[in-house]
Order: sequence, then structure tokens, then C-alpha cells
Amino acid sequence: MVSATMTSKGQITVPKEVRKALNLEPGMVVDFKLLEDGTYLFAKPRRYFDHLFGAIPYDGPPISLEEMEEAIAAGACGE
Repeated sequence: MVSATMTSKGQITVPKEVRKALNLEPGMVVDFKLLEDGTYLFAKPRRYFDHLFGAIPYDGPPISLEEMEEAIAAGACGE
């Protein structure tokens, strides 16, 4: 088991072993979930699609939703 000590300001340094196991980096958010037995689960939150917004840059002109749908339909049909 790995332990950490809380400061007077309520801060805890996550031990290096835990940071490495969870691939935690500075600025990341972690979740604490209260379980039925009174213990807490500490975990790195799952990433959802909203975290991907802006991950692929687009340098072209703005495209309307209709144009996007047409391009998707054309690709799906193999045109």
C-alpha cells in the first residue's frame, strides 16, 4: 500500500508510484467516488469525445453543416 500525508491546507501529493501507474500529469483532474462501504475510489477520469474538440486542426474555409453532410454521404457511397 502507498501512503501520503495531507498538509494543513488539505493538499496531498500523489506519490510518484501512483502518478506513474495512472499516467497522471500536472493539471489533470482526478475523481474521488464514495463507495457504499465508506471508502473512496481515486481514479483518473475517463476521456470522452468532448476532450477531443480541436485535436485535429482545420485550416480551410468554414464549412456549413449541409456541406459536411454531403461530404459524409459522398464518402459513404464511395463517390
